[in-house]
Amino acid sequence: MIADFGYGVLVVAFLTALYSVYAAVYGELKKKPAMVESARRAMLLTWPLLTLAAGVLVYLLVNDHYEVQFVYEVTSRSMPLYLKVTAWWGGQAGSLLFWSWLMSAFTSLVTLRKWDRDREFLPWVIVVGGVTMAFFIGMNVFFENPFAKLYQTFGGEIAAYTIQPANSILFTPSDGRGLNPLLRHPGMIIHPPMLYLGFVSFVIPYAFAMAALITGRTDDRWIRITRRWALWAWLFLSAGLVLGGRWAYDVLGWGGYWGWDPVEIAAFMPWLTGTAFLHSVMIQEKRGMFKHWNMLLIILTYDLVIFGTFLTRSGVLSSVHSFAQSAIGPLFFAFIGVTLITSVGLIIYRWDLLKSETQMTSLLSREALFLLNNLLFMGILVVSFWGVIYPLISELFTGQKVTVGPPFYERATSPLFAGLMLLMGVAPLSAWGHSTVKTLGRALWKPALGAAIVTTVLAFTYTRNVIALVGFFLVALVILVTLYEYGRGALARQRSQGENIFVAFWNLTGRNRRRYGGYIIHLSMMLMAIGILGIELFQVETQGTLAIGDSLELAGYTIKYKEVASWDNPGAGVNYTRAVVEVYDANGNLLGNLHPRKDFYFDTQQPMTIPGQLASLKDEVYVLLIDWEPINQESTTFKIFVNPLVNWLWLGSLLFLVGVIIAAWPDKDPQRVTVRAERRARQTSAAD
Repeated sequence: MIADFGYGVLVVAFLTALYSVYAAVYGELKKKPAMVESARRAMLLTWPLLTLAAGVLVYLLVNDHYEVQFVYEVTSRSMPLYLKVTAWWGGQAGSLLFWSWLMSAFTSLVTLRKWDRDREFLPWVIVVGGVTMAFFIGMNVFFENPFAKLYQTFGGEIAAYTIQPANSILFTPSDGRGLNPLLRHPGMIIHPPMLYLGFVSFVIPYAFAMAALITGRTDDRWIRITRRWALWAWLFLSAGLVLGGRWAYDVLGWGGYWGWDPVEIAAFMPWLTGTAFLHSVMIQEKRGMFKHWNMLLIILTYDLVIFGTFLTRSGVLSSVHSFAQSAIGPLFFAFIGVTLITSVGLIIYRWDLLKSETQMTSLLSREALFLLNNLLFMGILVVSFWGVIYPLISELFTGQKVTVGPPFYERATSPLFAGLMLLMGVAPLSAWGHSTVKTLGRALWKPALGAAIVTTVLAFTYTRNVIALVGFFLVALVILVTLYEYGRGALARQRSQGENIFVAFWNLTGRNRRRYGGYIIHLSMMLMAIGILGIELFQVETQGTLAIGDSLELAGYTIKYKEVASWDNPGAGVNYTRAVVEVYDANGNLLGNLHPRKDFYFDTQQPMTIPGQLASLKDEVYVLLIDWEPINQESTTFKIFVNPLVNWLWLGSLLFLVGVIIAAWPDKDPQRVTVRAERRARQTSAAD
């Protein structure tokens, strides 16, 4: 059968990945370039093999092969074609195959680069990529086979097996269970691939870091090779987090975008270390410092990626995102332990070679502020990690799984986030090597005065909440400092080149994409901070049961219930119940109609709540249809939120993506390196 063929291809891909590791190690140790080249070609072969296996699985999904357990669990006849295809990553076995397929694509791409200058890295990059890929493919081959078929024994028991057991026949259900309704939202079609792209992209910088440690190449060459890999990984991971937040906001029906769910945090933790890494590597490139930090940060990012996958797929923690309990959890834990211990052992082995080339001489220098930036990120990571593992620790010692909620995270991380915002405002004005209070104050006082004026205006016109005012002051400070730095550079270019101011802005960005892309990212994060402050501090809600024509009032808005209707869509296998409500402002002006909806899927016997949303930059009115009586429509229950400023979060997210793309966009001459970096590389090589 075609399912057996797909499984056979998976086995061949697994053996090929193992061979690439063996050939790379053997070829390097025995100084046989032909074996290293064989390893490289084996690595290139994994992608077409896994593409073939994935193609077989997609064929089974779209053609309703319900004798295959995975197809039966995630699809049904009523699902449209695009959902059947995206069901590939809608279940545990398929998502692991999807991970392996992406991993093979990225490792293949990196082995296709020109290796003339960095030939000594090649075998060890293959080893790291091959070990990681073999681990994930092995999960499919030995534990979570997406091609396992359903068999019924003569005793009536139905179970899935890779090999048909004795005294059994193939069992083919008439229809599948269907995809969880929560996963049928457009955000969940894009959200998991974005997260996975971010996860697997970070494996490449980690592989080069390990290659640098093994070979003793402790200059910043490995950083410059992987800079854009890290930036694109960060872009994908950031996009995945934003899309996940939007999915939660649109589907989960609690009026928010982030609930500090364990699996949300599992994806957030590598983002924290990845963000710290992207800041920290700039110091190594410019000043030859923070080499230990950078190695540690990329190792943590890699292992946190595996840890996040472990949490999602092991079922050890309760989450709306996680899959069922699985036997693969201990294997993930063991893999994390082995890779972490091995990586840290390599850092210790090369400790002396990773010493900084220059010393920090000022606590207010830019490199000192970047170090403080790293420490704040690590503080948020520690809080997040402790909150995630606390249920496991409590269960281990007390027998009861005690979870921590959003208040714990919010109280513990809020000062740390405020510190990061302050650094975003101060660090661009500090100098490399040495800064003083006087020089910083001279550069900072104008933006600080502007931020104070903005905050004062908000205190008289919007809120007297002290926490909000502190937050808005920091937002205004970062925005004004960033615009000040951007504008100062553009004006200088306008004077020197005689360009139009808009052309000067454009050319300035193009000549230093990394710096000014970073400034755009800072601006976008402040827009997102406005949305976060608004919904976290000023969100209000109410709930009520209304008769047709009745209304509820909340935060100056009147929500009037007009009608409700319910109908079946047999082709889609769903029942729709949709209400119509009108929204009026405080002056009685009609702002628009909303259509909150509740969908009930027949295949899964599960509902999904779709809110009605009336958006503006000031507020968003968010209405949920909670319950209704089909016979007596006089009794319909609504839950209503007013979410101030929340759309600044989504607006900032779009600008954020633009900033990362600008920062990651390749230079016209990709081989160009700075004279300072080349000089440091030669000095390090001479010292070795």
